[in-house]
Amino acid sequence: MWRLRRFGIGVPRPDPRLREGAGLSSREAASLLGVSPAQITHIESALAGVSELRLRRLASHYACADEEFIDALVAMATDRTRGWWEEYRGLLPTPFLDLSELEHHARFQRHVAILYVPGLLQTEDYSRAVFSSRLPELTEEEIELRIQHRKARQQSTIPYEAVIHEAALRIRVGDRGTSRAQLARLVELSEADHVTMRVIPFDLDGFASAAGTMTYVGGPLPKLDTVVRDALHGSAFIDSDAQLNIYRTSFRKVEDASLDPGGSREFIHRLAKEL
Repeated sequence: MWRLRRFGIGVPRPDPRLREGAGLSSREAASLLGVSPAQITHIESALAGVSELRLRRLASHYACADEEFIDALVAMATDRTRGWWEEYRGLLPTPFLDLSELEHHARFQRHVAILYVPGLLQTEDYSRAVFSSRLPELTEEEIELRIQHRKARQQSTIPYEAVIHEAALRIRVGDRGTSRAQLARLVELSEADHVTMRVIPFDLDGFASAAGTMTYVGGPLPKLDTVVRDALHGSAFIDSDAQLNIYRTSFRKVEDASLDPGGSREFIHRLAKEL
């Protein structure tokens, strides 16, 4: 398949497996385009952009006949909009910018949270407490940059589904006041038109087999979906068809094991009153 790789602008990346499936070497593909083999390697690695003409020619040579898919790739390749995240280039690690650009092209987001409230739903104080706990420790300037970047991401109004485990609601990453304000914010956001929020209580059956934090970002087409997994040393972007199917199934299981939106709102409200 061809994927969206995030390097400053939306760059469709022809997967080398598609070329190999067509029985072409990188040298042969380069010859068809009239470029050097090194340039094909750079295109496939998303280290170089690719024009609409070359995208369509590669699609033809690789026997990719999905016009809707090709058009979506062309739209991303020719989008030269300077995103708001560019002001953070050189100030934040690249995965922060990659995620921002991925969300820029997204049609929806789904999030499963086990230990922390999802970033797009966090209050400023909650975010500050999360970033302050990171190791190695961040400077105050680094923390503030991350908070401002997160607040900018929160301006998105694409459909957003969050399934949050009770553990994430009860763990105090800051003080009692921070937790109370965060829960109140969740109740408020649960009524937003673009947000669907569900809670998994500790005593709800059927969750164990679907456990796992993830962010699922829906692309312009299902073939361009991406899963983001956070790790200690950065984020991993997953976009293979087989893995995406696993995460789609996992989200359905988590969703089935959660309270409905109305019950979830009441659950969060009760927790807030306990603090």
